[in-house]
Amino acid sequence: MKTLSSFILLSSVLFSPVTVMASSLSEAINADYQQHLAPLWDHFHRNPELSLMETKTAKRLASELRAIGYEVTEGIGGTGIVAMLKNGAGPMVMVRADMDGLPVKELSGLPNASKVMMTDWNGENVSVMHACGHDVHITALVGTARYMAENKNQWSGTLMLIGQPAEEKGPGASAMMQDNIWQRFGQPDYAYAFHVDANSLAGKVTVDENSPYAGADTVDIIVHGIGAHGASPHQGKDPIMIGAQIVTNLQTIVSRELAPRDAGVITVGAFHSGTKHNIISAQAHLQLTVRSLNPRVREQLLSAIKRVAIGTARTAGVPEDKLPEVIISEDAYPPTYNDKKLAQRLKVLINDKMGEDMLLAPKEGGGMGAEDFGFFTTDPYIPSVYFNVGGTPQADFDRAAAGGAPVGSHHSPQFKISPEPAVKSGVEATVIALLDLMPK
Repeated sequence: MKTLSSFILLSSVLFSPVTVMASSLSEAINADYQQHLAPLWDHFHRNPELSLMETKTAKRLASELRAIGYEVTEGIGGTGIVAMLKNGAGPMVMVRADMDGLPVKELSGLPNASKVMMTDWNGENVSVMHACGHDVHITALVGTARYMAENKNQWSGTLMLIGQPAEEKGPGASAMMQDNIWQRFGQPDYAYAFHVDANSLAGKVTVDENSPYAGADTVDIIVHGIGAHGASPHQGKDPIMIGAQIVTNLQTIVSRELAPRDAGVITVGAFHSGTKHNIISAQAHLQLTVRSLNPRVREQLLSAIKRVAIGTARTAGVPEDKLPEVIISEDAYPPTYNDKKLAQRLKVLINDKMGEDMLLAPKEGGGMGAEDFGFFTTDPYIPSVYFNVGGTPQADFDRAAAGGAPVGSHHSPQFKISPEPAVKSGVEATVIALLDLMPK
């Protein structure tokens, strides 16, 4: 971690091009990191903004890209930006980075830990930090932009860079699509993005040939009952009892209805009902998140949830006019699919250009986190790769294994990654991919 004084010294070159001659791509990226990207990451890390409120972040990102010759349009889908650089005939390739922070108080212990407070969407004053590494993403986007602008002799085509708002809260990518970005700027032939990963070794790259992130649906189940006195349960239909049975029965969908090799998750995250000890309420409200990796399994899960909820209520004797309402939100995330051939191509490039020791295999037994990048690439289909770059040094893993402080997970106050290897590998892997797709 650099000292504050060194960051201040480096800030004098914030808008300078890559001035150090380098004999290789990695050396050029390293020189740019020392001169420009390190203080830029420090700025973004100290100044996070909540989803849909990334006004200062977007302004700084836009100014960085304009300064090196990109045509930048702001205010896309809210605070989103699109930056275009045309460089002759060839394909259009999109690279996306998300910009938003989270309502979390930073307890990382870093000297540049965020002290930002903001008024959130509910009018509450909350702490804000980059607890998911989006500061790394936008810094690497600038690094990629700078290399491509400085080395136009190495490629031909059109580069589209997207600074996306509100990945954490949800509507960012879909809002940009609803703002007709393909109609306004052209539909990309290919698309790339990456995420920094606190659970992987700093600087190492992981490319999944399948679906690195799940699709996510939000489902509400309104369980209707018949209210009664708690001392006379026979006079009512208890929605808490029915709701509890629904929660239990939902778990059999994954364990007994999905094929063993199909992945799915049904989690009931909230159960609300009742007002007093001795009152049987008339309604219960269940809130679910449902995760899947393909449209077939998604439809199977959603259909089964509705069947189980209604069937459980019927078994309890609930009248037909009081059967549960199953409400599937329109704000669903599609799975993030990697184009298999494009992913394989990137893996070969990383092995050849960055070294075989830089590529890690996807981890077995991971969770089903969601990501809204799929809104850009699913309909219409755009061949794309979303890869991961590790952000935690080996020493931190060793310390945690020895009983020391655990590695801070994503979205936690202790989230802390090492920016230099993460940013540099993110830039290098992205540039390698772009130069391969857009040869001179």
